[in-house]
Amino acid sequence: MAEKNPEIMDKIINLCKNRGFIFPGSEIYGGLANSWDYGPLGVELKNNIKRAWWKYFVQERDDMVGLDAAIFMNPKVWEASGHVGGFSDAMIDCKKCRGRFRADQLIEDQSKMKVEGKTPEEMSKIIKDEKIKCPVCGVSDFTEARKFNLMFKTYQGVLEDETDVIYLRPETAQGIFVNFKNVLSATRRKLPFGIAQIGKSFRNEITPGNFIFRTREFEQMEIEYFISPKSDWQVKFDELREAMWNFYKNFGIKENHLRWREHDPEELSHYSKKTADIEYNYPFGWKELNGLAYRTDFDLNQHQKFSGADLNYFDAESGEKFVPHCIEPSFGCDRALLVFLLDAYCEEEAPTGDGNMETRVVLKLHKDLAPIKIAVLPLSKKVELAGLSHQILETLKKNWLVDYDETQSIGKRYRRQDEIGTPYCVTVDFDSLNDQAVTVRDRDSMKQERIAIGDLVSYFKENI
Repeated sequence: MAEKNPEIMDKIINLCKNRGFIFPGSEIYGGLANSWDYGPLGVELKNNIKRAWWKYFVQERDDMVGLDAAIFMNPKVWEASGHVGGFSDAMIDCKKCRGRFRADQLIEDQSKMKVEGKTPEEMSKIIKDEKIKCPVCGVSDFTEARKFNLMFKTYQGVLEDETDVIYLRPETAQGIFVNFKNVLSATRRKLPFGIAQIGKSFRNEITPGNFIFRTREFEQMEIEYFISPKSDWQVKFDELREAMWNFYKNFGIKENHLRWREHDPEELSHYSKKTADIEYNYPFGWKELNGLAYRTDFDLNQHQKFSGADLNYFDAESGEKFVPHCIEPSFGCDRALLVFLLDAYCEEEAPTGDGNMETRVVLKLHKDLAPIKIAVLPLSKKVELAGLSHQILETLKKNWLVDYDETQSIGKRYRRQDEIGTPYCVTVDFDSLNDQAVTVRDRDSMKQERIAIGDLVSYFKENI
């Protein structure tokens, strides 16, 4: 990726809109603040990220199983987890322009102080002492900070009565915890093992923003890894930490754009004994990409207490019965997608057909993540070339998502495919009618080689 600068975010947003990755939600009605719809290329990229994550963390391991829990859950789940009483941010309003902000973000953005774990009263004092200014109007005149619960509340059934209150889940983790005994019974797993889940979560964020970095509706990829309380949790914590780092490295994220940041004791969530975040150097600074937390036995104990169900694990070898401890790697799918786009985005000089140079925009996405793997480009719209090109298209699309493009010059078509990250272009020319071969162009190197049509499937199976 080019050197980090704020302008790159605008370029990414424009590319996403114009090329069909991500659209503003409800756009024809004027939009809905910070809601986004994934277009034809965006949904492919997102699905490829989820498939890659599932393959890496579930399919290729023998200590992981999957789950897909419901979004709506019994409200007591959120009482037990602490979300009803404690899942809140400190909200503050500007008295002049009526802008509404998260108090902690205002402080951290302007003073660089870390204020996680501080009370609303403490943050109000910091804002006054540090003369924090409103980012909209520049005035330093705020209301007192106050708690704002982040859960979306609705009603189940036909009556909008407080007894029918239900919540959109703010995280996928609790669906795993309440199904721990079900999974244990059905799979007969022995500790240690993990349960993985990919699904939507919802948080009524006070100040969402920075494109898809912080949204009210988002998708999580989470694992709850269960261990014996007598085992060395730090060993498993470090092993999962390395796996998380390698996931990004293996799929093309540059390591100098990533760093680990361990939470200070005062920052830790009420359930966590240790938490560390992978941060990414976004155009707007170093921010969280995903986290790893040692949740101890807090969650299972809470659900055992509130539900009355027995969530103990029986160790047949030792004869002991205990509540397992848990380590949680948590990924945001939307943030991961943003990071893969940012790291893949590149502007570089490339030769034109007449010997001059031009700037080409290319998404150098990992081949496994690229939405479209191959583009078939007939050199001409003439019937004989179109017929052969469609035969090749039909053969290739049995294995990969393939695009077909016959409009404008071949150079402009190459640039369009570069811009959406297509790894290979197959050009069908008039020589192809005689030698039964095509030109295959590599996205990153722009090198071209002649490949027999009958060898294309094996060629791409080897290279993709």
